[in-house]
Amino acid sequence: MYTALLHTHNMLRWLLLVLFILAIAFAITGWLQKKEWAKKDRITGTLLTIFMDIQLLIGLVLYFFVSPLTKAAFADFGAAMKNAGLRFFAVEHILLMVLAVLFVHIGKAKTKNAGADWKKHKAAFIWYGLSLVLILLGIPWDRAMF
Repeated sequence: MYTALLHTHNMLRWLLLVLFILAIAFAITGWLQKKEWAKKDRITGTLLTIFMDIQLLIGLVLYFFVSPLTKAAFADFGAAMKNAGLRFFAVEHILLMVLAVLFVHIGKAKTKNAGADWKKHKAAFIWYGLSLVLILLGIPWDRAMF
């Protein structure tokens, strides 16, 4: 079960990267060119939010129930904080990813509540961009599966 969840979690990252690239590209061009907030913008943001939530749920199952890394960290949290690898998964990864999910949700909400279309694009660009930066910082690149 651990291996299947971990592979799913790793592969879903690439789908999210594509969605982020699309959402941010649509947002920056829409903002700078003062384009109308179109159906593609709304759908991309919705898909990004949905898949981020799925990724979070898989990550939480891994974190709390099946990951041997977090089980080892929780067994002796003090020692885990002295081990960079365990600390990364026990604290840093989950913190960055939860913040990234939160930022995507804030961005989605801001696009609904902003009045002018250019403001929707600007909000999407800022919040989705911040989320992507957090994700890139929180990916365990030394363990990345390509």
